[in-house]
Amino acid sequence: MLTTVLVSLLAATPGKAHAKTQASLDKISQLDAKGPSLHAMIEVNPDALSIADALDAKLAPANAPLYGEPIVVKDNLDTGDKMQTSAGSLALVGAPAKADSTVVAKLRAAGMVLVGKTNLSEWANLRSSHSTSGWSGRGGQTRNPYATARNPCGSSSGSGVAVAAGYVAMAIGTETDGSIVCPAAFNGVVGLKPTVGLVSRAGIVPISHRQDTAGPIAVDVAHAAKLLTVIAGPDAKDPATAEAGAHATDYSRFLDANALKGARIGVVRKLAGFDPAVDKVLDDAVAAMKAAGATVIDVELPHLGEYGDDELQGLLYDFKADLNAYLATRTGVPVKTMADVIAFNQRESAKEMSWFGQDLMEKAQAKGPLTEAAYVALAAKIQKLAGPEGIDAALAKDKLDALIAPTVGVPTLIDYIGGDFVSGSSPTPAAVAGYPDLSVPAGYVHGLPVGLSFFAGKWSEPKLISLGYAFEQKVHARKPATFPVDVIHVAP
Repeated sequence: MLTTVLVSLLAATPGKAHAKTQASLDKISQLDAKGPSLHAMIEVNPDALSIADALDAKLAPANAPLYGEPIVVKDNLDTGDKMQTSAGSLALVGAPAKADSTVVAKLRAAGMVLVGKTNLSEWANLRSSHSTSGWSGRGGQTRNPYATARNPCGSSSGSGVAVAAGYVAMAIGTETDGSIVCPAAFNGVVGLKPTVGLVSRAGIVPISHRQDTAGPIAVDVAHAAKLLTVIAGPDAKDPATAEAGAHATDYSRFLDANALKGARIGVVRKLAGFDPAVDKVLDDAVAAMKAAGATVIDVELPHLGEYGDDELQGLLYDFKADLNAYLATRTGVPVKTMADVIAFNQRESAKEMSWFGQDLMEKAQAKGPLTEAAYVALAAKIQKLAGPEGIDAALAKDKLDALIAPTVGVPTLIDYIGGDFVSGSSPTPAAVAGYPDLSVPAGYVHGLPVGLSFFAGKWSEPKLISLGYAFEQKVHARKPATFPVDVIHVAP
């Protein structure tokens, strides 16, 4: 009887889920298509409030810390609802996906409210070598809330901006190389790229089965840990997750503010040195870690810079095979193969190719099958150089807990003519190895965010979360975005 009365009372008035969802929708209305016009969202869920009301009509289950919390997901995750799943491309607009991706299904099962889907670099930024991060034919240009004339990075641009602008505290991004941690760094939030195989990729528009993963972008490390707890685990629909059950856990257990005491950290200086101001942020971070009791030393990362070209060639092979396999699952859209996408872009060039083309997609289409000996050898070689002979070797040599480097430099100006220019980049070693990478706000240069990446070996998420959280609690670097057009318009 008491339970029935409580449920009736909850149903009679808007509850916490409704209030939080309405606040999220209000912030999107205020800032996304108008105001600073951030264009972080590609679509808002028309059922968000009804989902929140249904959650409020129930008693929240025990041990469900994210129950009723609003969340947004990148528009390359299938949602079996009224929203499109397009990877930002007009070529995938038509019937929505048949079912939720595994990640989205887990979010719903945890009681989270899917408020909408975020804009991204179209096709996760493997369409053109001259592309601009955050632009898609369907969603337009995502803008950085710390300076709206500047690059939000990609490809999970909208997810990073949505968190930075306060639409939500948590979002889902995806990464092949840098696409979670770079938007997190450029937008002054936390990004966690998990070990490949910890989170299912089933129902996600792919680039590479070897390097793709979904992961959290969040306002802080604690929220990222809670979100990873929800989405990690095995999935029969993704064979890469076969070992995930032995590693997935409650990652909130590793939020230790004292974790830097006694830790051994290696600084990869060859991933810095591109900007004196960014180096100053790195030096300040090192000093903070030492003050917290860590031993921090400069180290060499073996084979650094030896696999970048081969990585791209391998991704082109993967993109063709994996995208064709995904497209075969979609009905009611005008494309079934990568070749169809290329032809669609040519027909719709006024909408899809106003500023840059599709040379990478065309090169991918020209690749052979994944059984080609050249591909098999290349994929094995670069993973070994980046992982066992790279990150693992560096950690073992000096008995280190993790490596650090600036995630990237400061956000550069959006440039449709020249394309992206991102100064500095540390995500590639962990991306190629399939290892985790955590970017945490470390400071600012002329008011623009700088992130610090913590990376280590396979399944090292607990250690990275502990160290990243302790660093975050030590420096408290994050400042709210104020939406200026650019830093040159802001008085020093």
